[in-house]
Amino acid sequence: MNFLSNLIPKVAPAPVVTNRGRGIYIKSAEEIAIMRQSAKIVATVLKEISELVEPGMTTADLDAHAEKRIREMGATPSFKGYHGFPGSICASINNEVVHGIPGRKQIHQGDVLKVDTGAYFDGFHGDSCITIAVGQVTDEAARLIQVAEEALYKGIEQVKAGNTLMDIAAAIEDHVKPSGFTIVEDYTGHGVGRNLHEEPSVFNYRTFELPNVKLRAGMTLAIEPIVNMGSKITRTLSDRWTVVTVDRKLSAQFEHTVLVTETGYEILTDRTTV
Repeated sequence: MNFLSNLIPKVAPAPVVTNRGRGIYIKSAEEIAIMRQSAKIVATVLKEISELVEPGMTTADLDAHAEKRIREMGATPSFKGYHGFPGSICASINNEVVHGIPGRKQIHQGDVLKVDTGAYFDGFHGDSCITIAVGQVTDEAARLIQVAEEALYKGIEQVKAGNTLMDIAAAIEDHVKPSGFTIVEDYTGHGVGRNLHEEPSVFNYRTFELPNVKLRAGMTLAIEPIVNMGSKITRTLSDRWTVVTVDRKLSAQFEHTVLVTETGYEILTDRTTV
């Protein structure tokens, strides 16, 4: 789940790396083991949703499945009630960028569906998002989804102790820019752990606004590029949650919770392992 621009500042102050208190929180081996469990729950739910979604279902159907499964696995939905958000998932269709409220809206053949969810287990959160092509989508929509997913992994490839947040941002930007698509700049990735949103902000493009934090083993980051087919500019609807593209063109997003290790990274929300 992205930072909410109307609730949380996009640009955080330069954080202090710490094992306790404010700043970037370095997780212990015991805490990482718990986060593997919360992240596995998220990965399981998203994999299940990707396999069950079909035209004619509603986003409320997906939300009900997600909440049921999260609770069955011993966790609680991270999103439900977060700053008043009513769902266990964010379900954003086509030109809806992020924070779509699940409800009676039907899913149709050819839709580009973003599903973002989180699970809170034994004191720690996992957070991840996928974009699903519902049935047969247009070639351009398929390319948008592919570029967005590739951009996520390009960013993740830069994760290791000693690299910086800017290395992640640059890798994402350098992959998206040649495609002709745009990166949404209003919403960022973030640290994740005891809180759903922690320092630092994880940008998806080069910026001097970002404190260029050096990565340390034990950091856990939610990396989540959002890629638009047209303009990068967005607006929030009257429900105060759903964000849409101003030109009504499609948007795609992928997100993983990632652990920084001494030699690289571990994707905690890896759906291929559940």
